[in-house]
Amino acid sequence: MHPTLLLLLSAIAGALTTLAIPPYTYWWIAPITLAILAYNLHQQKFKKTLFLHAFLFGLGFFGTGTSWVFVSIYQFGSTSLPLAIAMTSLFVITVAAFFALPFCGLSYFKNSVWRLLLGFPLFWVLSEWARSWILTGFPWLYLGYGYIDTPLASWAPVGGVLFVSLISAFISSVFCILFLKSANQKLKLLSVITVVIFWAEGSALKSHEWTEPAGEPINVGIVQPNIPQELKWSPEFRDPTLEILTLLSEDLWENDLIVWPEAAIPDVYFRAEELLNQLDKQALNSNTSLITGILYDDREQQKYFNSLLGLGNSEGLYFKQRLVPFGEYVPLESWLRGLITFFNLPTSFIAAGEKNQASISIGDYTIASSICYEIVYPALVAQQAKDSSAIITVSNDAWFGKSIGPLQHFHMARMRAIETGRYVVRGTNNGVSAIIGPDGSIKQQSEQFIRTSIDGQITPMQGNTPYLIWRNYFILAVLGLLFIGLIVLDHRYGNKDELIEIL
Repeated sequence: MHPTLLLLLSAIAGALTTLAIPPYTYWWIAPITLAILAYNLHQQKFKKTLFLHAFLFGLGFFGTGTSWVFVSIYQFGSTSLPLAIAMTSLFVITVAAFFALPFCGLSYFKNSVWRLLLGFPLFWVLSEWARSWILTGFPWLYLGYGYIDTPLASWAPVGGVLFVSLISAFISSVFCILFLKSANQKLKLLSVITVVIFWAEGSALKSHEWTEPAGEPINVGIVQPNIPQELKWSPEFRDPTLEILTLLSEDLWENDLIVWPEAAIPDVYFRAEELLNQLDKQALNSNTSLITGILYDDREQQKYFNSLLGLGNSEGLYFKQRLVPFGEYVPLESWLRGLITFFNLPTSFIAAGEKNQASISIGDYTIASSICYEIVYPALVAQQAKDSSAIITVSNDAWFGKSIGPLQHFHMARMRAIETGRYVVRGTNNGVSAIIGPDGSIKQQSEQFIRTSIDGQITPMQGNTPYLIWRNYFILAVLGLLFIGLIVLDHRYGNKDELIEIL
């Protein structure tokens, strides 16, 4: 096939891979599209062409999978259509470039079947892991999320979503080598058997309970006020917002816990003290806990924090640690602030909270807190959940309209439940609000874009999954072993013209 057509094929494969990740359910597309990328990379020897194929795949992948960025920039960022298109394109190009860079490492290995079988999944997961921390991180569109409703998801409590991604990428490599004449038949058979073992063990692990109940069930109510984003911080809409929150909570005070979403109270902490005192008294009189999002104005430090506050039988104040670029802070602020309206959004002055903060408590139980974007960071959530009984995450996904972004966000919260073996309570402004079981199952959920409340039960959990103990150190150790194995096998059997005899 002509090199230009191969480049086009890489881009198309990347665009189609989005369909393999929730909210879409076509997980079986990923082994095919990644096999196409793996094959195209297998044909390349030089960094330039390796990067180009991976980059074009990334353009297709992130161009379709993160198209919701355009919605937030154009609809809510007060930018013109041409500027919104330009900024979205720049974002996609940047992420695609970071995605592609690790694949240049394939150029250091001989063009052998081992580079394909071990090198491709190695560098795929290395690319995903690097995106979790470079420039504060963008851990979105991990391949492992596509398998959340398959037996492979049962590996998430062991090695996290990145380990599921590794298995998936390995499956694509195996799928690819089945069509390579240069690959030894015994190696093909061994590779297929390995894939079958992963699936079979995943099915077996599904019935294994890593954690156990730590107490009686807790009744939970979640308020979804569905406040339009354009009215969220309007002073005229402050009182109507509070009325909506109060009205939706009326039938929930008999629950043990009520959750209001991110920045539910449209005011800062010290200006809202009278209101907070009233809510605290009402919660105490009802013998319940109320956890709500609010902006905390630290007058001593002259900083603002996106926070979660516990009232009534709940105590504690949590400050968000991982902030959304431009939405909560402006990178290169001295250069960009005020340049255009998008760089001066009403909440783009938030400071990051410190690490290792004290947990919010509900009676005798500690609760891991996660605000909006933080739930997509597997290791961060695991660190907080290790000594906690449940996870509460709040969000305001109104920024992304009716795009796929909020639904992707929701399913990532499901994976955090599987990794940690904890219930996840998800309270959002406009959906999806939900109660998620430790196995990722959806116990209750709301519809999007409606004003409503839901209630259900969670059970406090105790015990640790392997991922809670190892976090990403496990997958990094696996990648290290793969790297060493690749070096050894590439050195010994690296000549693609040699017969590969390993059995």
